[in-house]
Amino acid sequence: MERVAEGDAQAFRALVDRHAPSVTAHAKRMLRDASEAEDVVQEAFLRLWKNAPTYRAEARLGTFLHRIVHNLCVDLLRARKPQDPEALDGLPSEDRPSRELHARTKSQQVQEEVQALPERQRAALSLVHFEGVSNVEAAEILQVSVEALESLLARARRSLRERLAKMIEEHAT
Repeated sequence: MERVAEGDAQAFRALVDRHAPSVTAHAKRMLRDASEAEDVVQEAFLRLWKNAPTYRAEARLGTFLHRIVHNLCVDLLRARKPQDPEALDGLPSEDRPSRELHARTKSQQVQEEVQALPERQRAALSLVHFEGVSNVEAAEILQVSVEALESLLARARRSLRERLAKMIEEHAT
């Protein structure tokens, strides 16, 4: 970050290359829109570049970037109008079963259920389970205590378990 603060574009490129995949994945899960996620990540890196001279290493850079991206996602989600639940793309027709189609349908159902979780639960789940961020770092990013993060994760898991119970039973038989 010291080199970035001095205007070193190559150092900045290295930071982007290192951190962009992780923060982009988090933004995609939060926003459910790849294009918006890329815009948010671009804005986060632009802010990092502009504010590099004033950056203080109070948290790891990856944690700091995740927090910026998360906050931008939350702002964007709050600005959105409520979505019509019927506007979601329909699942593939069950009258043409195949193993690949069936697996894709299940995967899509799981993704839709994850996306249907409340914003904070989805963010906690995304950071810890999909991004591999530690509970301590995820709590920092979400600006909650570790205990609150664990509670969010427990509620998210319980909600997913309940929502997906039927699908799990069908898969087990």
